[in-house]
Amino acid sequence: MTQTKHLNIGVLIYGCGHHQAAWRMPHSSVERIGDITYYQSLAKIAEQGLFDAIFFADNQSFPANSKSDMPAFWFDPLINLTAISQVTQHVGLVATISSTFSNPFTAARQLLSVDHISQGRAGWNLVTSMTDLEAANHGMDHLPEHEARYKKADEFAQVMNRLLESWSVDDFLHNKEDNSLINHSEINAIHHKGSHFSVQGPLTTPSSPQGKPIAMQAGASDPGIALATKYADAVYAVAWNFDQANTFKKKLNQKLIQQGKSENSLKVFPGLVTYVGQSYEEAYAKKQQLDKSLEVDTALNQLEFFIRQDCHNWDLDELVPSLPPVESFNGPKGRYQTVLEIIKDKNPTLRELLGYLSAGGGHLTLIGTPKDIVDEMERWFNEGVADGFNLMPPVFPNSLQDFVNDIVPELQKRGLYRTEYEGKTFRENIGIH
Repeated sequence: MTQTKHLNIGVLIYGCGHHQAAWRMPHSSVERIGDITYYQSLAKIAEQGLFDAIFFADNQSFPANSKSDMPAFWFDPLINLTAISQVTQHVGLVATISSTFSNPFTAARQLLSVDHISQGRAGWNLVTSMTDLEAANHGMDHLPEHEARYKKADEFAQVMNRLLESWSVDDFLHNKEDNSLINHSEINAIHHKGSHFSVQGPLTTPSSPQGKPIAMQAGASDPGIALATKYADAVYAVAWNFDQANTFKKKLNQKLIQQGKSENSLKVFPGLVTYVGQSYEEAYAKKQQLDKSLEVDTALNQLEFFIRQDCHNWDLDELVPSLPPVESFNGPKGRYQTVLEIIKDKNPTLRELLGYLSAGGGHLTLIGTPKDIVDEMERWFNEGVADGFNLMPPVFPNSLQDFVNDIVPELQKRGLYRTEYEGKTFRENIGIH
């Protein structure tokens, strides 16, 4: 299939919006986060905007840090996407799967089930998880060390790939005249015995209608990038500014070359937060309304998680104190580097930094008219640091609808974005073959 190269757009659905104060807005959707029709309605808006994918992150523990933390992961991502598949026809469906806590046989069977139910629209985002609270729900005293988690993730991905291609639906013969039901010669056990998993196989579910579900990865550390270049089709990235996005893309390409693969063979989708209006002032007012309602304690908890040090005793209206370089940081390096980039660009007070981090944790944030916003999206696309973006709307459904109504037409006018879905499967529509 011939496909014109265009920006890929996905949306990360999270609670009633990515801004921490979204739930406090007068017309927020907070009362609907336990209603499946809410997520289905957001998916329909995304499909109206011809998005490539809907993506669910995940956290396997109840939020316990403050009274304002959102229980956003109300439903299991794969089950949520199964329900969404029944009211959509084209948009891709990406679920987060943790290799630290999941069984590869169960995960592969569930993922392929969604893929068949949706007729080839499933994808998965491999993570190693981040908190001891999650580990405590899976019989662990604490989360394993970073290196150990990624070694397990590598084996998990190996097993998943073998299971996902165990056998084809073509091997289900069901020929009554010849009394032939299954082509047993093509359905074989995988006999995997490794350090973390022992799986005989084969899977009980046949392989994907799209060949194999799209594989995503989101780790910014060296082991995360190595995992992505071995197994992923695309990566989710954190980039506050162009320089950070460019640095990540170069690092990714270097690792691809080391793996014997070609440059730019992995698609990169940085997160994107947008506030759109008919003028910059109108757009900025939307951000201000949210920032003024921000629960400071919750925002400080988030910052502490990103930088791994206590900041509750810092003065909100003083400049942020100097932080150690990323090389000496032992936590999630992508997020930490983002905090450092914001400080470098903005020289903010603590209160200002919390505002920048409040919608999604410091991803590219564009404020202005549709032209202003698309100008910067186009620059990232044309310069090769982004193949598209993973949209993180500050408020659902308003910010998502604003993007579809105002930004999508501007993208289409410039020939940067599709005017209709080109294929039937996620793999076809996202342009990964």
